[in-house]
Amino acid sequence: MKPYKLLSIIAVIAGFFTITSCGDDFLTASSSEKQETGGDVTEGAILSNLGSAYQILLFDSYASNDYNSVLLMSDLRSDDLFKGGGDAGDQRKLYLLSQFTSTAAETVNGLWSIYFTGLARCNNVIIACENAVDVNENKLKQYKAEAHFLRAYYVHLLWKFWGNIPYFEEPLSTPPYMARHYNTDEVYNEIMEDLNIACEDGVMAMRTSGSDLGRVSRAAALMLKARVVMYQKDQSRYAEITNDMATIINCGEYGLFGNFDSMWEDQNEFCIESIFESNQLPEGKTWSTGWQGYGTNLPAFISPNELNDPKGIFKGGWGFGPVRPAAYEMYEEGDLRRDGSINVWPNGTYGVRFQNTGLFQRKYAARVDYNPPPGDTDLNYCNNLRIFRFAETLLNYTELVRIHGQGEAQGISAQECLDRIRTRAFGTENSIEATPENIKLERRREFLGEGMRFWDLIRWGDATTVLTENLPEYNSVRTFQEWMKYLPIPQSELEKTKGTEFELKQNGNWN
Repeated sequence: MKPYKLLSIIAVIAGFFTITSCGDDFLTASSSEKQETGGDVTEGAILSNLGSAYQILLFDSYASNDYNSVLLMSDLRSDDLFKGGGDAGDQRKLYLLSQFTSTAAETVNGLWSIYFTGLARCNNVIIACENAVDVNENKLKQYKAEAHFLRAYYVHLLWKFWGNIPYFEEPLSTPPYMARHYNTDEVYNEIMEDLNIACEDGVMAMRTSGSDLGRVSRAAALMLKARVVMYQKDQSRYAEITNDMATIINCGEYGLFGNFDSMWEDQNEFCIESIFESNQLPEGKTWSTGWQGYGTNLPAFISPNELNDPKGIFKGGWGFGPVRPAAYEMYEEGDLRRDGSINVWPNGTYGVRFQNTGLFQRKYAARVDYNPPPGDTDLNYCNNLRIFRFAETLLNYTELVRIHGQGEAQGISAQECLDRIRTRAFGTENSIEATPENIKLERRREFLGEGMRFWDLIRWGDATTVLTENLPEYNSVRTFQEWMKYLPIPQSELEKTKGTEFELKQNGNWN
């Protein structure tokens, strides 16, 4: 049963927040209940702004009317998936993305748009909290912590995709509606300042429950901090995040869900393994705008075209993101994660498309009854996106101890953490030594299709070797260089600031 409480908060936006078909200008997004600058703010107005900040989580798959699911945009650059679709020209910019040949004119625009809008909306919450009247102090601290987490989450994605980005914490009211271009280290410091607030002990519950399902918890904030610190390779904070992972493991609120395959079904959303996930509902999105509604398009996008499932469980889709054969073959015999992550469809059960392998993603696949009519059904699947899982906590801890040389914390064994992952994967004990090679491989097996592999390869320093390939039989011949980890800044954004003091500088050698 999906929780509606958080979505009811978001729905309040209809009365308080103006959303247009072209989205919010990411520097001027603000409540339509025009509050006097510096004036008193009620709890209702704070919740209106907070709901608008959470809403960005629901815009991901059809980002600003563009098929830019953050999970797929990450994994298309990895060694787990191909682009797929009708041909190389079908969603051409995604093919260029996968081949490391993007240009400023043909790049991922949607994520830039929605996450900068998210940044602006979070700013509005924080400003509103500073001017609150007659709001319980503990609730106010919670609202602020949620907003600081969401701002850190949205900015960390901009930071990973684009590196050097504009950053701002106040609404900008004059053209060109831009802010100073921060370098990557400056952005990292801003993210960490937000996370220091969001992670404060006692402000947010370690786990949300009941009507608060779908809202941020302290565990989610600690997980985001670990991702950011590990990606930055900030060794000065490794001991701190090792202890944070131990705190989550020892808190008793989380565990591994028993059945890996069924964990992805609707009835098992917000299960014991879920630390944070987006709360999608099968309604509200339309082809005319990606700036409304609650559904996700990802299941339709990644499911095989014209599928005829004899068991009647899965539905057809558009055939993007087929799984590479090497990713299927990386699983050991008896590893239940293989069949829980990948659907193998024989010839004749679906329409063959570009870069076909017969292997398709299963976790977020289109399922029967997950997008009931009426409405634009391909945009409105109810599959929640699992942003943080307890499995990542265990594998983070193991990596920090065994690869990065941190001492074990709070009596937790790194080897036992890996053993827990393996026991769930095989349904019985199946221990392997927690060596760097094995830890890296377990992360790849565990998180296929969850948008993590590319970023792992980057932070481990393995991307240049692993991602350079010559696979003409799959129309994938590519060379990766370190500067390519950042995408080209969209041409439209470069033009907005040209000749101003805030002129954006293109990343790397992109044209």
